[in-house]
Amino acid sequence: MSMKIDRDRARFREIVRGRIRRDLRKYVNQGEMIGRKGKDLVSIPVPQLDVPHFVYGNNGRGGVGQGEGEPGTPIAPGESDQPGAAGGEPGRHLLEVDISLDELAVMLGEELELPRIQPKGEANIEREKDRYNSIRRVGPESLRHFKRTYVQALRRQIASGSYEPDKVTPIKEDRRYRAWKTIPEPRANAVILYMMDVSGSMTDEQKRIVRTEAFWIDTWLRSQYDGLERRYVIHDAAAREVDEETFYRTRESGGTRISSAYRVACDLVERQFDPANWNIYCFQFSDGDNWGEDSALALRMLDGLLPKCNLFCYGQVESPYGSGEYVNVLSQHYGRDHDTLVLSEIQDSDDIYDSIRKFLGRGK
Repeated sequence: MSMKIDRDRARFREIVRGRIRRDLRKYVNQGEMIGRKGKDLVSIPVPQLDVPHFVYGNNGRGGVGQGEGEPGTPIAPGESDQPGAAGGEPGRHLLEVDISLDELAVMLGEELELPRIQPKGEANIEREKDRYNSIRRVGPESLRHFKRTYVQALRRQIASGSYEPDKVTPIKEDRRYRAWKTIPEPRANAVILYMMDVSGSMTDEQKRIVRTEAFWIDTWLRSQYDGLERRYVIHDAAAREVDEETFYRTRESGGTRISSAYRVACDLVERQFDPANWNIYCFQFSDGDNWGEDSALALRMLDGLLPKCNLFCYGQVESPYGSGEYVNVLSQHYGRDHDTLVLSEIQDSDDIYDSIRKFLGRGK
């Protein structure tokens, strides 16, 4: 009986996952999972899907096809659409299904048809390390733990009443040996540099879009690499590196100099991330409102940064206050089919899904 229930439960979970796959675009665009992420799991509300259960009717009150009725007449108590008094019966609720981030990444890759990333450097290498973290009664003499052995001999002699100072002599049963466990140590081999314009023209809605898209970008890249570093840069007329919380919550005012963000990014790559060994991904988000004379300097700096990156993605989030000109500057300078640079224009949250496909669809 237990095995049958397990099979039914597994089948039901497959149905649920099918529903999630079908509505994945909605979940991505609306960002329903953001802020409800646990350590390893993401909780997704699945509408209009009930756990199977028995429903008991009212015996003796007739059945289908019995008696007279008019169109719209309720067929059972509680099914009328007319307002009435408050009831005491439980209602229908959403079912929440916990799935792992790895499963989400697989779904995202399949639905967006994302190719597997071909990393460079030591991206797939795991270094093994022997860690001595326990004690055993047997082992090679080279690993004998002399302190533990002495303590064990001392305990034995005290317990037996044969203890004499300066005459603690371990026997075979007293010997203790260090034991090791081989653990893989994945190398942190990929880094994401997030850059965002936080000037007054970037509203909270634009930041919500950036946050949602960044979550899914992280989910996919984490599935491709054993180690993943993230760095965050914010800028208005000046730029600085910040932590993740500051990146998403800061709102400033003033002008915009995109070159300042590139300067910080170039410095990070030079100091911490050698392009020969690191897979570098840059994701820049702005409303495209850059100070006119700064665009030329920004292009010169980007010329030096692009060859060091696996991928450089610029997402222009439409704002009621920004000019939106910078994406045209990039397009005219590099063209729309650049090998490393990918441009995406995000008018609202409905464009997040397609923007992710555009950014990650090259498998770089």
